[in-house]
Formats: sequence, C-alpha cells, structure tokens
Amino acid sequence: MTAPIRPALPRVAASRGRRPTNISLWRHVTSQEWDDWRWQVRNAIHSVDELEQVVRLTPDEREGIRLTGRDFAMAIPPYYAALMDPSDPSCPVRIQAIPRTCEADGLGMHDSLGEDAQRVAPGLIHRYPDRALLLVTNMCQLYCRHCTRKRLTGERKHALSSAEFEQALTYLRAHPEVRDVLVSGGDPLTLGDGRLKQYLSELRAIPSIEILRIGTRAPVSLPQRVTPALVKMLRQYHPLWINTHFNHPKELTAEARRACAMIVDAGIPLGNQTVLLRGVNSSPRIMLELVRALVRERVRPHYVYQCDLEEGLAHFRTSIDTAIEIAEALRGWTSSLAVPTVVVDAPGGGGKIPVAPSYVLSQGEDRVLLRNFEGKIIAYPQPAERDATCAYDAKWTAQSASFTAPRKQQRLRVVGSPANKRAGRSVP
Repeated sequence: MTAPIRPALPRVAASRGRRPTNISLWRHVTSQEWDDWRWQVRNAIHSVDELEQVVRLTPDEREGIRLTGRDFAMAIPPYYAALMDPSDPSCPVRIQAIPRTCEADGLGMHDSLGEDAQRVAPGLIHRYPDRALLLVTNMCQLYCRHCTRKRLTGERKHALSSAEFEQALTYLRAHPEVRDVLVSGGDPLTLGDGRLKQYLSELRAIPSIEILRIGTRAPVSLPQRVTPALVKMLRQYHPLWINTHFNHPKELTAEARRACAMIVDAGIPLGNQTVLLRGVNSSPRIMLELVRALVRERVRPHYVYQCDLEEGLAHFRTSIDTAIEIAEALRGWTSSLAVPTVVVDAPGGGGKIPVAPSYVLSQGEDRVLLRNFEGKIIAYPQPAERDATCAYDAKWTAQSASFTAPRKQQRLRVVGSPANKRAGRSVP
C-alpha cells in the first residue's frame, strides 16, 4: 500500500492589491480614481506599450499579444495588472492575463460546450431541465486567457437590448419548468446598476423563477465594482446567489476580501468556481491553500472545472488524473465545506460530469470494501435484504425503483482512482 497523499501546506501569501506608486503609468493617479471601478475599466491595458510599463515582457508574451489581438483582445484592469510579478513570467496572475504564442496555435473546438445549438432566444441558453443561462453582455473587466466564451467576449461591445431581452423573457414565461436563471456573460457587473436592476426585476417578476444567480469575476479582477450601492440593489432580489472565480490565493487581496465580505454581509450566498489551469493551480498545495482561504472569507468552493476544449486553451489543460489527484488531496484533509466538486463540462452540451477518486474498491452481497482518505481499507457490511412488509416500505420501494431504474448500472466493477492505481489494487 502506498502512503496516503499528504499535501505540503506552506502558506501562499496573498497580495495586498493597494494602489501602486512605483509604476510610471499610474504615478499621478489619485486614490479616488484608483478606487473608482469605471476609471479602472476606462484605463484597462490593451497595448504592449502600456503593459511594458508594468511588467518586463518576454518575447513569447509580446508575440502572443500580436498574434491573438485580432481574435481575442487583451484587456487588463490596472488593479489586476498591479498584482502581476513584473519579472516572473510564471506568475499565476500574469499567466491568466497576458497572451502567449501557444494561445494562437488553433488547437481546440469552436463553441466546445455546444451553447450556440442550445440557444432558445437572444442570450438565453437552455441546457438543463429546470435552469437556464442568460448571457446579458459580452464584455468583461478582464479578458481571461482561459475564457471558454472567447468566441463571444472581446467582440464588438454588446449588451442585450430591450427587444432581445423581451424575447428571452417571453421564452421563460412560456417555460415554467425553468425555476433557476443564471445571469452571466461576459461579466454582468460590467453593466451599470440601473441596467442590471432592470434585468433582475424583470426576471424576478416571472412567478415560476424561484432562484436568480449571477456569475461574475468582479470580486477577483475588479473588486472596486462591488459598492454599497450595488449590494443594496442586489439584496432586493432574494433568493439571489453569486458565484465568482478565484483561481489562485494570490488573487485574494485585501480589496478582494472586502468585496466578498460586502456581498456575504448583504445576505447573498457567495460561491466560487475555479478552472484547473496548468502552471496556475494544478497542484494539491495551491488548491488546498485556495479553498481554505476562500472558506475563511465565507466563500464556498463550488466547482473545480477541467479546462474546456475551446480553441487556444490546450496549453492550460491538465489530465483528468491530475484533477482526480487534486480532489483526493482535499477530501479528508480539510473541511468538507472547503471541498469543491471536480467536474468536466462535456463537449457538445453534455453538461457537467463529476469526476472523483474511487473510494469503493469492490461490492458483494454481504459487504463493500472501501478505502478512506488515508488509504486504509475498511469492510462495510451491506444491509440484509428483506421483503417490504409495511405500507411505507412498499410505497418507498416502488417510488425509489421508478426513479432510479433508468439509470441503474452494473456496479460490480469500479474504475480505480489514481491512488488505487499507484497501489496496484485491482477490483474483482
């Protein structure tokens, strides 16, 4: 038996994120301007000349900016640019924000998630039975180099018009099975409070919509956007949930933590969706530090996504085994509150598929062999079969059978996890 995974736990220092005074590009910027999210958006970095005043670009980065600029422009808010290590190209913030030549290799799929085929109205994607995705804008504060919607973002700036939004509303009113709507983009928090309020109020007026969600990276890339006025407006639309997108502990600056606290203090549950990125967070140590730091800030780690198959993302992708090993390094070694679900968003619109270590080694009629997080083998007795002798048992058995029968599968053979494979364990 191999030794269980015991991740090293040195603390990854979070950046402070304060206004830089040693960068000539922003030397004369006041604190009031720096803390204004609209100033940050207006002064986002788009060119090599601007970026070279912040970091020492490598030839690969300089060429990457040139090669990708026509298809997926670069935009980095000053706040996020100030988090980049000026001399280290392997800085995890820098990798997410600055193009490299490998991004232009053309490898990957166009619309890998099949969203265009599942579009039922302008901006509205209906993939799952009881929920829908509403893309209200194609604009972002930061154009992440690992973006799965890079075919849409960075194009001509566009937010849903009133007429387009009305078409989406018409569909939702006609489909009461949709009880949950995720407002995303682009990033919906690039819009002003008034436009966002219009979208939320119209959605909330549909009786069949029970839950509203917002997907945004603003707490990470532009925490100045989270203002008292914004959260005061958002709290009118409960039950409202927000998911954000921290990928590395370095992004949890004082400003980011303050933005998260404002959201949570307004009674809005805040979750996090991380994308597994080679060279950014593809190690158990980094991911463990990230999820622990998020929980300290009352942010619930929700998903870890395997990086999608979109064009230009091949250099970010890791193996499924890496994803499973990271999941194995979290389960049991930290609170279950901090353990996200690792998923593959299947190509062509197949939806999110969880991938996880296998802790079931084998099953028989009388017992199940299990492996715990430390690698110990435990025999767990199966319950004895018996007839349904009371009305409750009979009713429950019938309901359970009707619900699970279509999905029942043979379970005598279990696919081994990386830990099982390393230990040479076979499953009969």
